[in-house]
Amino acid sequence: MSRRLFIAGNWKMNLSVVEANTLAAQLSASVTDIRHADIAIAPTSLALAGVVETVKESGIHVASQNHHLQPSGAFTGEISAELLKEAGCTYALVGHSERRQIFRETDTLINQKVHAAFRAGLLPILCVGETLEQRDMGQAETVVKDQVLNGLKDLTPAQISATTLAYEPVWAIGTGKTASPEEAQQMHAFIRSVLADNFPSFVANDMRIQYGGSVKPHNAAELLAQPDIDGALVGGASLSVESFVGILTASLEREP
Repeated sequence: MSRRLFIAGNWKMNLSVVEANTLAAQLSASVTDIRHADIAIAPTSLALAGVVETVKESGIHVASQNHHLQPSGAFTGEISAELLKEAGCTYALVGHSERRQIFRETDTLINQKVHAAFRAGLLPILCVGETLEQRDMGQAETVVKDQVLNGLKDLTPAQISATTLAYEPVWAIGTGKTASPEEAQQMHAFIRSVLADNFPSFVANDMRIQYGGSVKPHNAAELLAQPDIDGALVGGASLSVESFVGILTASLEREP
């Protein structure tokens, strides 16, 4: 497989600044021999600067969890992609299901945030995924296809191939439920077919598609062995050094 694995940890609204720096330091010390995958962590905004400094020699990248679509202005409480880039971020999470559901972010807004990330020099990780109700109604593929195409709207082919997609079935996020390796592979293959049908061929070949949704050390190897799964977006398990490194170690079993 030519696509390099990408394992990212989304810390969400967890850990104090001190706790975040401690975890970042522990991770830095634990991944010195891991060279087969790209690694990123997404701390809270207040912890970003310290975490960036802590991991700067480790090869671990830092991602933001959210950003505003404008570079500056009268948007109290918001943070621009430009400020996040200046703070040391490499990646930007966009369209996570919690942003879509809790904060009612639309496909249009999410697409604007993807463009804002590229404008600032950040690489977006675009999250897509269906709810349990949508899956039960047979709408999973339609929902995910719309989220993918709307999220990537008006990007150049080069920008699209540089975007990471994260397929996160909403029903498997934080629930302990996980799509089976076969279910996950089926959706990842479908997403890649959507890319192949709508963009130049190199896009589908080059784009990394992560799986997210209760990824743990015990299920990571089988998930990451699937041909169209190129990594994982890890939630709760990324808050533990042992669990996150366990996932990275499990990913070593993936054939190159």
